[in-house]
Amino acid sequence: MAIAAASPPPTATEDNVRLLLPGFLSPETCKELEFVHRSCGTAGYRPSVVSTSLPHLAATGCGHLLLPFVPIRERLRDAVESFFSCHFDLFVEFTGLVSWCKGSSIGWHSDDNKPYLRQRAFTAVCYLNNHGKDFKGGLLKFQDGEPSTVIPVAGDAVIYTADNRNVHCVDEVTEGERLTLTLWFTRDSSLDEDPKLLSFLSQTSLSYEPADQNSYIPLPASDNMYWFSYDQSGFDIRCARIHILGFSFRASSDEDSKSTSGAPADDPIELLGKPLRIGRADDVFGKIFANSLHALQVVQFYYWKAPELAARRNQTTGGSETVCYPTIQVQQSSGMELPLPCNHGLAQTIFGSYSNVDSVIEWDDVVLALAMWENYSEELKRKLLIFLPNWLSNGTFFVLDPSEPTQ
Repeated sequence: MAIAAASPPPTATEDNVRLLLPGFLSPETCKELEFVHRSCGTAGYRPSVVSTSLPHLAATGCGHLLLPFVPIRERLRDAVESFFSCHFDLFVEFTGLVSWCKGSSIGWHSDDNKPYLRQRAFTAVCYLNNHGKDFKGGLLKFQDGEPSTVIPVAGDAVIYTADNRNVHCVDEVTEGERLTLTLWFTRDSSLDEDPKLLSFLSQTSLSYEPADQNSYIPLPASDNMYWFSYDQSGFDIRCARIHILGFSFRASSDEDSKSTSGAPADDPIELLGKPLRIGRADDVFGKIFANSLHALQVVQFYYWKAPELAARRNQTTGGSETVCYPTIQVQQSSGMELPLPCNHGLAQTIFGSYSNVDSVIEWDDVVLALAMWENYSEELKRKLLIFLPNWLSNGTFFVLDPSEPTQ
């Protein structure tokens, strides 16, 4: 019996200068990128926007978190080159996670509409969460052609030319947080983001020994990068992310609590760069974190892996599996919360509520999440140290098999 040949992928025409790619990213990949963004993001390039760029990850001790991006960038570049029949090399000018929060929007424009943006040839946008469920508003609309409106669905991607054939806008986000992975491609090799990024990684990541347990601990950027301004008010993004999940930053000890209660009123935010704990209501988790980003990554990881953690707990309860939890105490204390300036009401309004936040927390799950986060980070760091020499010799990021010998 004859087998029908597979249909070739569509190609762009003069009247067809964009393509929607349903299900381009898996649900788990979307959740992983969401974890990276919500634990590392800073105030963005536009009002009511939070962004996480690859250089920022490298600069804050999180170079290992670049690894999930590598296969996605490669697949997106292949999709763009195939659809637009590119007979030239494309280079990634920018890769970043961007969340459009309540009140954010952008009017009609093309992505190369400024003199300093003329190098942009193509755009790729991957959606990481769902319109209607996770946020409202934020539709992507084009002036001409089809599709004329893109409704964000987690995992879908849209690719299009960055010129005036794709004049577009984004409707105002009226509720929640619209999460995307955005890439811009250029034909100008001098604007390739990879060489500078690799050079920076070689100066930071290669200075660590593989067994260095602190090599994956995040290092906060300057405090002003985490300040989210809104009208005449604002909040620290790190405090807001923790608060929305039902936690708060606590002093690392009772003695520290007494000393920080008298901290200078003009710089209490500096406490976020020092050792601290996390708490919930009157409970204080015994683990002392290196800084607020360290704690935030673990908490965000806990919520990313919440279904898996609950399943493990249920299996243990049913007697089908035994989970060995590390020993970390939870103490009762109501006087250790750090005196941090954060407009929690505004943060709730801007970021909205997370659908998977439970009112009751299982501290044993947090303990297990901490161990899982450490294993996850150590494994990414190990792979980074394996891959980096090959990437440096080629001057670009590309997918490698960690089981194969490197140069």
